[in-house]
Amino acid sequence: MAKQLYTAREAASVLGISLDTLRRWDKAGRIQVERDEGNRRVVPASEIERVRGERGGSHLSARNRFRGIVTEVKVDGLMAQVELVVGDPVRLVAIVTRDAVEELGLKSGMTATAIVKATNVMVEG
Repeated sequence: MAKQLYTAREAASVLGISLDTLRRWDKAGRIQVERDEGNRRVVPASEIERVRGERGGSHLSARNRFRGIVTEVKVDGLMAQVELVVGDPVRLVAIVTRDAVEELGLKSGMTATAIVKATNVMVEG
């Protein structure tokens, strides 16, 4: 049987955020929590799925998701370059494996979501 309630610490871990962030989200109304008999925060599994934006039981934790249209897919050997337009004139380019492109069936014109999870990005000109 799947777990239905998570402690605040477990929920924060699953969401990839700190416990303090979970508390702030609760106070701001970004996440709906319940209280157990000891008045401790508990988070329903359905709420974690809602916050994570899950569909079909995906187990990814990321804060930045960019929905867009695939404009180009270039496959070269084991790697591929995928370009998405996420909002004119904003485009996102990702380097992924050829297997990922084939598994996802990525083709120009289809919609896709880029999930960005990184501690820092540095660009210098």
